[in-house]
Amino acid sequence: MVDKPAGIVVHPAPGHASGTLVHGLLGRVAGGDVAERPGIVHRLDRDTSGLLVVARDEEAYRGLRNLVRRRDLERRYKALVRGRPQSWRGRIEAPIGRDRREPTRMSLDTDTPRDAVTHFEVERLLDRHALLDVRLETGRTHQIRVHLAAIGLPVVGDPVYGVPDPELGRQFLHAWRLAFPHPVTGEPVEAESPLPPDLQAALARFAS
Repeated sequence: MVDKPAGIVVHPAPGHASGTLVHGLLGRVAGGDVAERPGIVHRLDRDTSGLLVVARDEEAYRGLRNLVRRRDLERRYKALVRGRPQSWRGRIEAPIGRDRREPTRMSLDTDTPRDAVTHFEVERLLDRHALLDVRLETGRTHQIRVHLAAIGLPVVGDPVYGVPDPELGRQFLHAWRLAFPHPVTGEPVEAESPLPPDLQAALARFAS
């Protein structure tokens, strides 16, 4: 289990040939068919902080990937959004893929849709914002950000799909909880990560 700070890219990609999480874990992770992504079972965006699980060997990798496919890897996030939800909890089911007109963005308007399901509950209502507890059922690229924007609840600080916030400087999205059966032993594994200081300060600012 890794508690990733914001600003760190998970694995090498165009424009990020070094300084990634994978580089920091070299020799400690393994598994998978892509040499540049050893042990990487799921990802977090560069500017999303919080927990992700990585595999230390091929057996663990296969087991963890099976958990993801069976939707047995519980991934929960804190998201601050602009707007007031129409219900205290909800389920968003809308396929996501590369946007038809802007291929660097993910979108519901796509020629390559993949199933995507997001659950949310309202944790705290503010004046013009809400803090949500979000659970991923699937894990598509930018899923939470795209789905919440689609229902009129854009993520604060998100410059692509949401509401830019120069003072915060990144999206208010934090992977606060992971829970799953151990891929080898089956024993329950749970971990939680508190909101980092920058998100705590942002929440206090919007609550004042």
